[in-house]
Amino acid sequence: MHYCKALLLPIIFFYAPCTFSQLNNPYSEDEGTQSVLYQSFDERPKHLDPAVSYTSNEYAFIAQIYEPPFQYHYLKRPYELVPLAASKMPEIRYLNAKGELLDKTAKDSEIAFTDYVIELQKGIRYQPHPALAKTDKDTYQYHHLTAEQIAASNTLKDFKNTGTRELIADDYVYQIKRLAHPKVQSPIAEIMKNYIVGFDDFSKQVSNQPKNAIKDIPMSGVTVINPYQYRVRIKGKYPQFIFWLAMPFFSPMPWEADVFYNQPGLAEKNISLDWFPIGSGAYLLAENNPNRRMILLKNPNYHLETYPTEGESEDQQKGLLADAGKPLPFIDKVVYMLEKETIPYWTKFLQGYFDASGIASDSFDQAIQFTGSGGVALTPSMLEKGIKLQTTVETSISYMGFNMLDATVGGNSEQARKLRQAITIAVDYDEYIAIFMNGRGLPAQGFLPPGIYGYDESKHSHNPYLYDWKDGKLQHKSIDVAKQLMLEAGYANGIDPKTKEPLILYFDTGLASIDDRPRSTWYRKQLEKLGIKFIIRATDYNRFQEKIRAGNAQIFTWGWNADYPDPENFFFLLYGGNGKVKYGGENAVNYQNPTFDKLFETMRNMDNSPQRYQIIQQMQEILRHDAPLAFGFHPKRFSLFHSWYQNLKANSMANNELKYLRIDSVARSQKRQDWNQPIFWPLVLGAVLFVLMLIPAIYACRRYTREPLQ
Repeated sequence: MHYCKALLLPIIFFYAPCTFSQLNNPYSEDEGTQSVLYQSFDERPKHLDPAVSYTSNEYAFIAQIYEPPFQYHYLKRPYELVPLAASKMPEIRYLNAKGELLDKTAKDSEIAFTDYVIELQKGIRYQPHPALAKTDKDTYQYHHLTAEQIAASNTLKDFKNTGTRELIADDYVYQIKRLAHPKVQSPIAEIMKNYIVGFDDFSKQVSNQPKNAIKDIPMSGVTVINPYQYRVRIKGKYPQFIFWLAMPFFSPMPWEADVFYNQPGLAEKNISLDWFPIGSGAYLLAENNPNRRMILLKNPNYHLETYPTEGESEDQQKGLLADAGKPLPFIDKVVYMLEKETIPYWTKFLQGYFDASGIASDSFDQAIQFTGSGGVALTPSMLEKGIKLQTTVETSISYMGFNMLDATVGGNSEQARKLRQAITIAVDYDEYIAIFMNGRGLPAQGFLPPGIYGYDESKHSHNPYLYDWKDGKLQHKSIDVAKQLMLEAGYANGIDPKTKEPLILYFDTGLASIDDRPRSTWYRKQLEKLGIKFIIRATDYNRFQEKIRAGNAQIFTWGWNADYPDPENFFFLLYGGNGKVKYGGENAVNYQNPTFDKLFETMRNMDNSPQRYQIIQQMQEILRHDAPLAFGFHPKRFSLFHSWYQNLKANSMANNELKYLRIDSVARSQKRQDWNQPIFWPLVLGAVLFVLMLIPAIYACRRYTREPLQ
């Protein structure tokens, strides 16, 4: 190539990028006519086996794939259970110790057992899966793989053939047996031992059996009645058990899946239930590449289910009933892209390449503005894009706990109680929410969050030990009240009478990241207002959990998300019989109050009624008085959605909401095009400047070579 001609090549390459219409589109595939939802994830789900999975990032996937017998109504509030795979709500029978049927009005003391008889819909079929593939001779094609076949297989897709079959009662019974198998290590096994008849005995019986060898071993409390009916018998009366039947733990599992996946060599290649689930739900997992993306596709075998035809009074006006009665799901494909950094994710959301977004702290001011009345609204830039804001108080609580076994802050003495009350006043969670949560939290007045039965929604309901009602609003008690409590507790000005030095307390924390250090510092400064020297003892999270189990933590922060919408799911965290140190339960503060415990034992087995409501209020008052923890706050979730994302309604209980959602792909495509138009003028200007700079070099080259410019 001649030297002077080579000088012109940069011009060609300079203009080459301008031939592309969208230079920043992160998706290579053409959507075509499919309805595609784009989501993100920032951490690989470790377990996709419903017997083991118990985290929100795992439920985001498995709740779309597996079908327990019941689910939460998508639109109705308070939360209401409705059939999913079941054909109707269960028949509930009460029995005495002899196994004799009792009347529905029988006293709790007479009820020795409760039977849940569950009837399934007919015709539900599993997603296509190699574990169900059969040969022409009606034998399973992939249940006896050779070493050569396993060596040649690196992913589930390498097994080319798939099969399906009808979902039957045996599959639900088999899954409950899996929950009991010690080798499965289900996180709810210890809980279910207390309820399901024969669960513990079965667990001991099969402890040495392979996981796939339990099909024909009976569990006395779980029985198949016929192909579409099964019975679960529990001890005594426990109305909350039906909520467990709406969780993925009680989804069906075909025995063929265990036989297939437990073949030697497959697990080492991540060909397992934890990577490739098998269900009958609205979606199936088509791609599991946790280092890049995960893809759900509409299950071609999904049974008929329709969008709800009723909801709350305002749902019709909000357009949430526009799809009433239409077959589900509406979305054909869900693409989850790995996004670990918030800024790139936020940028892609604003460009229309993600359909929804949370709001990170560094993007909060760009998205949200506070109104004069203390409310929140979207900024003009968000409104211009047609973005919608959805806020909801989550059914969870974040609190600061006192170890009630500790010699200083624990126990039932007046001195310790007043010390705890003083600390709860000093730790101003209104301030915490403003500083660390961008206002996204509701200060807790008790242990129950909104949305849980027993939560008092009346305007004047508050914690009288922490707030006063003045001038039509709640006012946090002043620090002077806390100092007076310190004086009454024997710690005037924060001085320990034993040492004549400032009282030393310890804040134990398992720092997840360096970002948590400002929070720890904030807690330290809150107690300094009382003259207390608050020492931070930070460890890794595993060590922190060990300290909690051993009762070696003094003061710490903890939290709880509701498993089901019942006060029992919160109050059991403070029941004496669930003490962390003594019993290995979930009572992390090791609180024990005989009056509270007796009320809990009465309340937990009651159906909702005015009497139960009053008992709940008594329990709340006991906790406010004893202060085994600073109630903290209930987080508020702020979610942003583009205008083309439809049928959105916050639901803190349901995890299988994808099937109800709709995407207007045409509107999204147009918006993306409008928002991501290539800007050519900087390139053109740069090219002109480049050519002008190049002209002297061309003339110099011409004089040097004595050759006319071609």
